Amino acid sequence: MKNTIFAVVMVACLAACGDQPQTLTASKQDSAAFTGTGKPYVSPDWKTGDKASWEAHLKSRSQYGQNDYTRMN
Repeated sequence: MKNTIFAVVMVACLAACGDQPQTLTASKQDSAAFTGTGKPYVSPDWKTGDKASWEAHLKSRSQYGQNDYTRMN
């Protein structure tokens, strides 16, 4: 009985050694966020491809729209 349990435990331990490496194969390159998505539903204040406009829009969202401390007052 002990030998059977020991054999099952050893097989389970050795099964973990056979794990294959999981590497990410890049099928496409990511583009910068400010280049846009090509979708018509974007904020009218933001110009597609303009990095300064993108950063200003994110800054205003973080200060006025998504900052719970300023919304509570």
